[in-house]
Amino acid sequence: MQNDPIETEEEPEYYSLPEEAIQFLPEEWRNHFQAMADDGRAVLESVDKELSQLIRISNSFTSLVALKYAAERLSEYKFAADMKAFLELDMLTTAFVVTYVRLHQGGIGSGFARDILPEKLRRAHDQIIDMRNKRFAHNDGHRSISNAMEIGLEDKRFIVGFNLTLEFQVGGAPEWQDLAKFLDVMTVEKIEKLLARLKAKTGHDWVWPKG
Repeated sequence: MQNDPIETEEEPEYYSLPEEAIQFLPEEWRNHFQAMADDGRAVLESVDKELSQLIRISNSFTSLVALKYAAERLSEYKFAADMKAFLELDMLTTAFVVTYVRLHQGGIGSGFARDILPEKLRRAHDQIIDMRNKRFAHNDGHRSISNAMEIGLEDKRFIVGFNLTLEFQVGGAPEWQDLAKFLDVMTVEKIEKLLARLKAKTGHDWVWPKG
């Protein structure tokens, strides 16, 4: 029995040509590619404002991806009553809190305002900011951590003891997951609105790799 050959669609080939190489092409090709380059440059210059906004959004990508990963790891955390498990939870909590504040404060105009959050998430936002400032970024006496020193006397010896109390929420607060999801969706919507505006202004399709 002979099987029919399976037809497959091959991806079209693309070639990248540096603009500096255009001068070495035949005149007809040179004029064609130079005109394409000039047209493309003119289009980009006409939407400089929108492209600047895209760049500001892209500056938040690293923090957003890290925040989503920390939220996922927290959601998968399994409680265990041993020091290794506590330190793991502390590490994940620190990663989420610090990354969230980094995303909020941004840099180069890539942050977000508290007011864009739904009302139900603003309290969680404030708690994260407070935790970052008083527990993780500075030793400023956050309510979730306390240190105590005790001194006892036994057989003419002074015995110094240190007690450390840490407060955690296993898996992080439920609102933390909602915050990460909201910021992810908000970022995608911002990008898609900008791309739609770019299409309207230039007449060209603008696409981006999702995922």
